[in-house]
Amino acid sequence: MAGAIASRMSFSSLKRKQPKTFTVRIVTMDAEMEFNCEMKWKGKDLFDLVCRTLGLRETWFFGLQYTIKDTVAWLKMDKKVLDHDVSKEEPVTFHFLAKFYPENAEEELVQEITQHLFFLQVKKQILDEKVYCPPEASVLLASYAVQAKYGDYDPSVHKRGFLAQEELLPKRVINLYQMTPEMWEERITAWYAEHRGRARDEAEMEYLKIAQDLEMYGVNYFAIRNKKGTELLLGVDALGLHIYDPENRLTPKISFPWNEIRNISYSDKEFTIKPLDKKIDVFKFNSSKLRVNKLILQLCIGNHDLFMRRRKADSLEVQQMKAQAREEKARKQMERQRLAREKQMREEAERTRDELERRLLQMKEEAAMANEALMRSEETADLLAEKAQITEEEAKLLAQKAAEAEQEMQRIKATAIRTEEEKRLMEQKVLEAEVLALKMAEESERRAKEADQLKQDLQEAREAERRAKQKLMEIATKPTYPPVNPIPAPLPPDIPSFNIIGDSLSFDFKDTDMKRLSMEIEKENSLCRAPSPEWPSLKNSSGDPASSGSATFAAPDSDGMGLAPWEPSTADWLVWEL
Repeated sequence: MAGAIASRMSFSSLKRKQPKTFTVRIVTMDAEMEFNCEMKWKGKDLFDLVCRTLGLRETWFFGLQYTIKDTVAWLKMDKKVLDHDVSKEEPVTFHFLAKFYPENAEEELVQEITQHLFFLQVKKQILDEKVYCPPEASVLLASYAVQAKYGDYDPSVHKRGFLAQEELLPKRVINLYQMTPEMWEERITAWYAEHRGRARDEAEMEYLKIAQDLEMYGVNYFAIRNKKGTELLLGVDALGLHIYDPENRLTPKISFPWNEIRNISYSDKEFTIKPLDKKIDVFKFNSSKLRVNKLILQLCIGNHDLFMRRRKADSLEVQQMKAQAREEKARKQMERQRLAREKQMREEAERTRDELERRLLQMKEEAAMANEALMRSEETADLLAEKAQITEEEAKLLAQKAAEAEQEMQRIKATAIRTEEEKRLMEQKVLEAEVLALKMAEESERRAKEADQLKQDLQEAREAERRAKQKLMEIATKPTYPPVNPIPAPLPPDIPSFNIIGDSLSFDFKDTDMKRLSMEIEKENSLCRAPSPEWPSLKNSSGDPASSGSATFAAPDSDGMGLAPWEPSTADWLVWEL
């Protein structure tokens, strides 16, 4: 009985000792985590658990964010988790985000995990166009993002299209230019190739150093109204408070740096900013929601605290963290250098191995080629021996043919010499023949002229003969006695005149005498018509035998080469006259 009572008591006590829990989901920029939280946990308990899980020590930049009716709120550290206006449906979701931004990321962000979380959050804000970024800066930031994710550029690995699935540029920038995704990738890759040698944390820090110079970086905007009811925007960041026109979030109309603000207060919905300079008017504004006012106040307090903290000496915790970070950075630098050396040595070893393999393969190929060449050489040697024998026989035949050819050449040379001499003689004869032909042509022309002249003379002679015959007939018919005071008949001027005077000559013409005279005249005429037997036949200028109308009397000339024209002498004319 006592044992049963004791067991019931121990069970009930155990039951009372087990705390009630609920499930919480924490969403970071690159992961999701779930925790079982006790019902009594405050916001700080959950926040510390998340920071320990992440290994984060720079906790003052971050917070747990949730949404209430489309309004952003942050988990309060001194208030129970379930006392916040969060959904009671498990798992309760919170977003682990940076609540406050540093003035200088390179000097203030110590841990690598802190840099990485800031990098991811700022990158998302730029891609979601919550932070305006010019196109040129967008491309440069995208190249650093690629360097942080993929490491050094390697053309053999990072081929065309490797960024096709990556979101690297704001849609506003992509739509601003008429460029294809391939063209954007080419521009990003050109910058990416220049970041060789940068580790992931270095590339992310370069990204933050560029992003922190953007006008909208780290600014939380809230819709407000001034005392006149004009709609404005309130911007809260690490440097102070800024008042913007709703249409322009880049350039503030008025700014209140933290070191120039004396006090910030609010009652109900109205905020009051009191500057240190009393000459500057107090600025009052209000918002539409109480939760927004509380959020504005939280951000103002947190940013102002960090602003004052930066102006003081680092705490021991921060100094320790920075020393550890420097050591860790030096260690990583040495590790990277060692890895770089090992990588270089490995690449050299691989190149050496590849070179040796290439040389071995080349030597094998050369050995195979040499072996094949040796076999071909042996076959060639046998063929050459056979060819040598054939060649020797052919050489003998060629020597014999060469001797014959030499003899034939000598004969041809002698024949050629004779042919040349004959050719020279023939050319000389042709030349002489041409000269002779020229002379013959000239002589033929001259003799043709002489023939024409002789023809004319012949006609004149025939005319004289006719007149002489007529005169003889007249003499024959006249009486035998001489006439008284005879008048001599005129003779042609070209014929020599012979005066037949009755006083000096007395002709007793009988019939027999007349016949004899006529026969003599006919004989002479026949002699004049027929060429002399020893003279060459008469030819005209064309080479044909001369006709009676174009006869040329010619005799052989002195050199025997041609015919000299024959000119009748005075005796001949006398015969014709008789």
